Amino acid sequence: MAHRVVIVGGGAAGMQTALELKSRGIEPVIVERNIELGGKAKGWHKLFPSFVSAADVMQPLALKVKSERIRCFYGQEVSEIAPDGVMLRSKERIPADAVVVATGFTLFDAHRKQEYGYGLYDNVITSVDLERMMNSGCVSLADGTEPKRIAILHCVGSRDEKVGQKHCSKVCCITGVKQAIELKQLFPTADVFNFYMDMRMFGPGYEELYREAQERYNVHFVRGRISEAAETINKRIQIKAEDTLTGRPLRMTVDMLVLLVGMSANYENPALAATAGLDLAPNGYFKAVDTFLGAVRSQREGIFFAGAVTAPKSLADTLAEASLTASAVDDYLKRKFNLR
Repeated sequence: MAHRVVIVGGGAAGMQTALELKSRGIEPVIVERNIELGGKAKGWHKLFPSFVSAADVMQPLALKVKSERIRCFYGQEVSEIAPDGVMLRSKERIPADAVVVATGFTLFDAHRKQEYGYGLYDNVITSVDLERMMNSGCVSLADGTEPKRIAILHCVGSRDEKVGQKHCSKVCCITGVKQAIELKQLFPTADVFNFYMDMRMFGPGYEELYREAQERYNVHFVRGRISEAAETINKRIQIKAEDTLTGRPLRMTVDMLVLLVGMSANYENPALAATAGLDLAPNGYFKAVDTFLGAVRSQREGIFFAGAVTAPKSLADTLAEASLTASAVDDYLKRKFNLR
């Protein structure tokens, strides 16, 4: 009989881990809190840096999980985790020989940055809202007209001690570049401004895309954080900022303000970690054994991590790490049951 591994979370990390385990002859069981697989990535429009459709990446994973007849518990939340299984909030227990935590992250709530007016002003939206608009095929202002001037603000809910988010969310900079290019493709005559703290182009093809945004699409990059936004009488957004390269204050009126929201640790992490005796990092993410050789292992034998549950990660990094997690679980089970 195949050994069973429960995977908590049915996003990209959970699905890829499950498929890798299945290919190794291990029985994966996915517990997903939503009514379908895919996590947050399934709601994205296109992926950086290649602009491939997110659906072209996520749908094949979900279909493969289905075709492999991997058992999934939908609409279920886990209240306790242990090396020998998990307890659902419905009080049903799923026994296992190992557990993988792949619960991902929570998007920062832009309402917490009241100075930007999200939820108050019609044409202040988040990067997630913009992706939904792009998926629907309709990007416009609240009155249905096209924006002529757009500002994109980086690091909303990242590197911000005031809201307890000291960490970098890693993917916001390149997301801002990608979205700026997409907006210029939709509205070639529009002015698009990116307000940033630092441009962190760490991945393959990222720096090249940053240059393309400037040289081909004439996207403007302003080093400085917007201090506040207010709605004008004609429903435009007036922003105040400082150009930190020149040291000059800046005031600008735009039609649309896009807030690039960062990644936060899940609110339930402390309670879930307490049930298993796991450690959390200062930023609230689960803490792995070490950054190098134990990046997918927890402090307890039999409990593993996959994806952005330990730190902000790109989708590409998440999928790669899921394969590493499956390998670590396979090694653990072989040692546990003397199968070598």
